[in-house]
Amino acid sequence: MDDSTFLLLTLLWSSIGTGYFIYGKKQRRAPALLAGVALCLFPYFLTNPWANLGVGLLLTAAPFALASIL
Repeated sequence: MDDSTFLLLTLLWSSIGTGYFIYGKKQRRAPALLAGVALCLFPYFLTNPWANLGVGLLLTAAPFALASIL
């Protein structure tokens, strides 16, 4: 993957994270709120595009997985 792919992935995860954050804050749902914060922040710490993709997919699915458990 090249730099443009990495930038687009970062934009995608940040957009989804913003949506999760707003939803979690309005509905008072901690898993969505925390996943939103994590999705907005983790691209700053991961420079490998494959790791970025994997962690982003896991964090995107996390609120749904936690909702089925809780």
